[in-house]
Amino acid sequence: MLCPEREENMARILSGKETASFINKRTSDTVRRLKERGIVPTLHILRVGENPADLSYERSAEKKCRGMEMEVEKTVFPEDVSGEAVLKKIRQLNEDKHVNGVLLFRPLPENLDADKIVNTLDPSKDVDSMTNLSLAGVFAGKKLGFPPCTAQACMEILNYYGIDCRGKKAVVVGRSLIVGKPVSMLLLGQDATVTVCHSRTVDLPSITRCADILIAAVGRAGMIGAEHVSEGQIVLDVGINSKPGGGICGDVDFEAVSPIAGFITPVPGGVGAVTTSVLLSHVARAAERHNGLE
Repeated sequence: MLCPEREENMARILSGKETASFINKRTSDTVRRLKERGIVPTLHILRVGENPADLSYERSAEKKCRGMEMEVEKTVFPEDVSGEAVLKKIRQLNEDKHVNGVLLFRPLPENLDADKIVNTLDPSKDVDSMTNLSLAGVFAGKKLGFPPCTAQACMEILNYYGIDCRGKKAVVVGRSLIVGKPVSMLLLGQDATVTVCHSRTVDLPSITRCADILIAAVGRAGMIGAEHVSEGQIVLDVGINSKPGGGICGDVDFEAVSPIAGFITPVPGGVGAVTTSVLLSHVARAAERHNGLE
């Protein structure tokens, strides 16, 4: 899909819902082909504790899996679970040929050795880039696991709207291993020229204003304002922050930025709306890989 013309005095909305629908259709076609061969893509959700955000994402993933005729399994541990119990379960999942993808909610409780637990997972079943090997694959451009779902969701939106990254100046605000660093590598993989900024960057607006593509992934409500953007920019807002009066908002001050930017993702309804669809697409592709079909 090609980007339509910008409306006068208002940025064009890059819809996460439209992008997600496109991904879902693509994944549904993959699932259908796999089922014709007797293969049912299967996601196993592993959760420790009862974090409300985890529960919300879990419900969304379960609903979409079933709607796409994929199987979803679940293991829930109490917050005081021992590290050995979690490790034992992950080793079982590694050996279970029925399971194609594993989603482990993070952060884990402080009493657990998160690094050891995460890196016990087989990278071929790591559908959200939790393991060091999966992240190495992202940085090296190799098929070791998959990119983090949120980072990949940014690229899916750009691709859906026909935004060519080649030669573009891309600025990423945020350096986490979940979004900032991996999305920078994905942009480089599409021949963008990438600058990574963060909370200690000096004179941030002078850098962000020079971007063709600006991705805000710092986790601070409204941090990117009118002074950070220039006319016609493509702005992707990855932030999901709670508002004092209820609801959520992004890292971008939408009201201030949308009259200036050329294209912008809303919150909600933007990058976050694509993440679960990317997760399911990774599970389907993992099933293809495990069966030598990709």
